[in-house]
Amino acid sequence: MEVPGLAHNITSPLSPCEGMIKDLSLDAIQLCERDGSKSQDGSISEMEELPVPQNIKISNITCDSFKICWDMEPRSKERITHYFIDLNKKENKNSNKFKHKDVPTKLVAKAVPLPMTVRGHWFLSPRTEYTVAVQTASKQTDGDYAISEWSEIIEFCTADYSTVHLNQLLEKAEVIAGRMLRFSVFYRNQNKEYFDHARDAQENRMLPSVKDNSGSHGSPISGKLEGIFFSCNTEFNTGKPPQDSPYGRHRFEVGADVLFNPDTNLYFGDFYCMYTAYHYVILVLAPKGSRGDDFCKQRLPALDITNNRFLTCKQDEDASGSLVFHHAQDVILEVIYTEPLDLALGTVAEISGHQLMSLSTVNAKKDPSCKTCNISVGR
Repeated sequence: MEVPGLAHNITSPLSPCEGMIKDLSLDAIQLCERDGSKSQDGSISEMEELPVPQNIKISNITCDSFKICWDMEPRSKERITHYFIDLNKKENKNSNKFKHKDVPTKLVAKAVPLPMTVRGHWFLSPRTEYTVAVQTASKQTDGDYAISEWSEIIEFCTADYSTVHLNQLLEKAEVIAGRMLRFSVFYRNQNKEYFDHARDAQENRMLPSVKDNSGSHGSPISGKLEGIFFSCNTEFNTGKPPQDSPYGRHRFEVGADVLFNPDTNLYFGDFYCMYTAYHYVILVLAPKGSRGDDFCKQRLPALDITNNRFLTCKQDEDASGSLVFHHAQDVILEVIYTEPLDLALGTVAEISGHQLMSLSTVNAKKDPSCKTCNISVGR
């Protein structure tokens, strides 16, 4: 049974709980203070007989829902008509900034058998820490409410996007991907010191690092998947990589077949924008059977390497049978390769263009208002 809705929106004609708890006044909810104090007009009174929820347990946690249950003393249990749930975002310096600050957290539910499902993308964010406490209430004949003391406070954290949510993002990204352009190399821009360090301290190899927190807040790869970022987008008029980059003046280029071939699995990772017209798609290339491949199989939608809207690898139709590669024109692809890579497999050279720092996506936050790349989790 889902929680009917939010106390703050009870009187709104657009409220999701309209008609379900319309007999519960806004004033009554606003007076549900955490200290259990009585209101001046007596609209909520405290009755000692009502049991206080004990041993609260949170389970079945997703990015936008959870189940909650608790133990109660048998006395007066039959008098309980409603549950008041106080749900708050746990304050910390990295708290999620994407939800509206004025979203209320007092939830009201009719007393139903436990466990009870609390679901709502309008007040639950992925990968976010929350605190929750519960109060039992009994509606009186005069419309007032008797309430119990608040329960202990329990902490929990919501989950990442599931593959269901990622498939919704995937479908949105496919709509704007555009036509496919041919390419032949993957490239990675960094400063000179990065490549010097790879040669001197890492046995001439670029090593995977943990992905930053750029993109969707609920992305299951942020802060978890290890890999090396590459680009493959080309300029329309030249068919070659652009000469400008936000990441550094030195560029490593490697033949597309080194990273992407029939022994590689391809996964969709994310779709986002940064308050601009540009949209980004994150893809993951993982050699079959690698640790990165095992990670992605459990969390990300797999793509057919020969037939998808973003990045393809096919055998040429001519007699040579060589591999040909295409990328989507209308999105910027960020490709994560999950394994170490020897610099000897490609070349490093200085580009002639500029380092456009404003285009960097390092720890970039997704625009939560963009209708093109956002999904309504929970709907």
